[in-house]
Amino acid sequence: MRVAVLVVWVGLSLCWALVSAEEPVEEQQLSRAKALAREPQGLIGDRGRWDAEMSDEPAEVTVEEKGKAKKKKSPEEIEAAKAKKAAEREAKAKKQKAPKPTKKPKPPKPTKKPKPPKPTKKPKTPKPTKKPKLVTTTAQPELRLPPLEEEEVGLETTNQPEFPTEPVEPDLDKWIRGHKKEDTTTEVIMYIPEETTSVPFAGPWYEEYDYSDLAEAIAKKQQEEEERARKEKAEKAERQRKQWEEEEAERLKQAAFPAQPKKCPPLGLESHRVDDDQLLASSQSHHGFAVQRGRLNMQSSEDEEDMYGGAWCAEPEDKEHWFQVDARREVEFTGVITQGRNSEQLEDFVSSYFVAFSNDSRDWTVLHDGYAEWLFYGNVDKETPVMSQFATPVVARYIRILPQSWNGSLCLRAEVLACQLPSSYHSENEVNASDDLDFRHHNYKEMRQMMKVINEECPNITRIYNIGKSSQGLKMYAMEISDNPGEHETGEPEFRYTAGLHGNEALGRELLLLLMQFLCKEYRDENPRVRRLVDGVRIHLVPSLNPDAYELAYEMGSEMGNWALGHWTEEGYDIFQNFPDLNSILWGAEDRGWVPRIVPNHHIPLPENFLGGSLAVETKAIISWMERNPFVLGANLQAGEKMVVYPFDMQRPPISLTDSRRWRVNAEMNEETWARIQRQNEGALRETPDDAMFRWLAMSYAHSHLTMTETYRGSCHGDDVTGGQGIVNRASWKPVVGSMNDFSYLHTNCFELSVFLGCDKFPHESELALEWENNREALLSFMEQVNRGIKGIVRDMEGNPLPNATITVEGIRHDVKTAASGDYWRLLNPGEYKVTAKADGHTPQTRLCMVGYDTGATPCSFTLAKSNWDRIKEIMARNGNRPIRLVTKTNRVKSTASSTTAQPAITGEESQANSQRAERLRRFRLMRLRKLRERLRGRVTTTTLPTTTTTTTTQPPVAESTTSWYDSWFPVDSYTENPFDTFIFGSAPTQEYNFEYTID
Repeated sequence: MRVAVLVVWVGLSLCWALVSAEEPVEEQQLSRAKALAREPQGLIGDRGRWDAEMSDEPAEVTVEEKGKAKKKKSPEEIEAAKAKKAAEREAKAKKQKAPKPTKKPKPPKPTKKPKPPKPTKKPKTPKPTKKPKLVTTTAQPELRLPPLEEEEVGLETTNQPEFPTEPVEPDLDKWIRGHKKEDTTTEVIMYIPEETTSVPFAGPWYEEYDYSDLAEAIAKKQQEEEERARKEKAEKAERQRKQWEEEEAERLKQAAFPAQPKKCPPLGLESHRVDDDQLLASSQSHHGFAVQRGRLNMQSSEDEEDMYGGAWCAEPEDKEHWFQVDARREVEFTGVITQGRNSEQLEDFVSSYFVAFSNDSRDWTVLHDGYAEWLFYGNVDKETPVMSQFATPVVARYIRILPQSWNGSLCLRAEVLACQLPSSYHSENEVNASDDLDFRHHNYKEMRQMMKVINEECPNITRIYNIGKSSQGLKMYAMEISDNPGEHETGEPEFRYTAGLHGNEALGRELLLLLMQFLCKEYRDENPRVRRLVDGVRIHLVPSLNPDAYELAYEMGSEMGNWALGHWTEEGYDIFQNFPDLNSILWGAEDRGWVPRIVPNHHIPLPENFLGGSLAVETKAIISWMERNPFVLGANLQAGEKMVVYPFDMQRPPISLTDSRRWRVNAEMNEETWARIQRQNEGALRETPDDAMFRWLAMSYAHSHLTMTETYRGSCHGDDVTGGQGIVNRASWKPVVGSMNDFSYLHTNCFELSVFLGCDKFPHESELALEWENNREALLSFMEQVNRGIKGIVRDMEGNPLPNATITVEGIRHDVKTAASGDYWRLLNPGEYKVTAKADGHTPQTRLCMVGYDTGATPCSFTLAKSNWDRIKEIMARNGNRPIRLVTKTNRVKSTASSTTAQPAITGEESQANSQRAERLRRFRLMRLRKLRERLRGRVTTTTLPTTTTTTTTQPPVAESTTSWYDSWFPVDSYTENPFDTFIFGSAPTQEYNFEYTID
């Protein structure tokens, strides 16, 4: 046993010698001194307690090991413990070289405690085996003293080599001498805080806190500080930016050209809301160029030198020139729009000018731009408007334009932009609309959206459809308003309003959109007038017939488009004047006596190949739309004047002396017909057979309008041509060829007029409410006129409706036709009328119809019986639709008898018709005798009678005879005069023969 213990001791001595050789000499001497100073009994206890104090384990573990240290360990356990300690020392040496964890971000110090020594400033260990000093912080919790149990075995048996000890602080020897007994263990543990006073709470402070949570808190707090700093920086930058913007805005206000000048509506020079007495000028060149001619878009007369010029022109010899406008109250002036002179030959316009203001018209202040008097640049041509806006609004009552340079003569047209100031009294130009409607301009997409919204609000009475497409592919939308939309109801008339024939005439477009909203809203609100109108009439509203041109005018704006911009289509057509010329066909046939037998006085067919000629795409679509629907009444809304015009729109050439012979005076011609013929011979105007009805329809709109009959100041561009009534015949005012009104009257049943809504074609949005108030009652009143006159249904004996039956009114040489359902409407003024209904294959029927003053049309229906007209048409077809001539070889008396015997071939004629035929035959004979006398002039008078008797049997005109149905309409070839000169067409009912014909 002793031998085994000795071997173990020798092995331990050798290991200790190897380890101690690496330690510094100072540490070995210190360890030897410690070993000698300790007593055998207390050394083991004290060493155990020291190891427990310096260990990283909790205090409880140290106390438990206190009892275990007294037990002797086997040599194998001691060897394993030494190997473990060696491994720990090597790991400690490597960890000391690694980045120190104490270099974490410094947490904010809550108190001003003394700073512990920074571990980064420790002296570097020269060798990995060197143990750190006791002052090391808990940042290295792995540092432990080697257990002293391994020394106890040798100390009890023999003198052992000195064991390496931890570095001892200066007061360690006193502490060791004062603790020699085991019962002082408690005192040693309590003395530890005093021992560590040299290190200001380095060990205990770091051992008491969990630094992982503290690091997270420190990092979170640092992030909050960084976020707060970032926010402060951003707020500071935002304050600086706002300050810079305020300074920049202030600088822009003081600059000459502001970013967005105040926008104000026009004062009303173009729309004539500014009266003539509010305009004043320095001078005028002559009467036709007075200051009242200085309105924007003013048009000159045909002879502008003698009548009215297209601008205000100043006297060239004057030194000072100015154009003044009086607003009659203080307003905010924001700009001026200038334009040159309207002339076909001259280029006169103002190129630069000053602007001055005054409140009393005596002291004037010229507008400055901050440096000098502000010189505005004007026009570069005579038609394009140029707008100049002020930097800031100027409050004044008077404004003057002071021209400085000009091209040609000094001529100017202008408009002033101004906003009304808040006032306690109401101005005449300010209107508060009584209807809650959308008063603004709508482009194509907005118009379509508006119609869709109305249809969704009133789906039971509205329907949207399109009548065709424009040349650019835009659809021409229409809205139908009726109690049963989508189909024609028998006995219900159809009415139409159209607008936008000229793209730059936007007022009619907006009025129809407002009318759609109004009818829908009032119908839902149980308005009895609107309900009666919607339930009794099928209404069609087309707001834009030229959508391509409107988009062009809309892009330029209400005041910046000139008089012609957007007037024509993209292909260059004026839609209103692009319809077939049926007037020339009718009047040519009348001159030849072909009306109504060869050429009817209504539903005149289109000339051959006319649709393939120079017709716009929009015009073809409108014609097809007219033919599909049996319209009774309609109006197209235009602008540029303020009046209602009615057809004929085309002026007929004066009748020659040769043609005037057919208008011979006879006892059967009434005074009205004679007066109309005399006016036509003079070439003054061309009235329709329904002239009285057209005048009534025009007056129903003009007199319901609030301002259309106020003609004391003349028309928009000259003198009043309406005679104070607000209506005029277009042919006597400005005749046009191929108008929509004439075509509608001659090709369909529809009576159509043109309504010119105002002087301003494209008014500002602020004026739409005023225009709606002026036109609302007129729009409704004109629609109600569709129920004026007579209406009815034409049926056969079996009760089937007869389409395309002709309705003739005695005394009016213009007929109408029935619709596909056999119903018809004939607009007539109050009175008593003889009406005849005729249809192919049926016997005509005549009735006496009374038209009263009560609201609503008078019912007047017909029931026709069948006739032998089909057999007559078959016989005529065999002869090429030519008249059948019956030639006899008998003498005159026999031929006369044969003619009388041939009379019963046509049955069913009335006695009045027979008497008329006899009268016509007698006149034919007299005409032939007159011709014969002219041929035999110069011969012997004694042979005249026998010659006449002999020639009557040889010449065809005397021997031939015609059928009674042909004698009533066909002129004889050898006869040059009109055979119907003395025939009164309205005296008896007649039949109509629809033949194919051509006109040379």
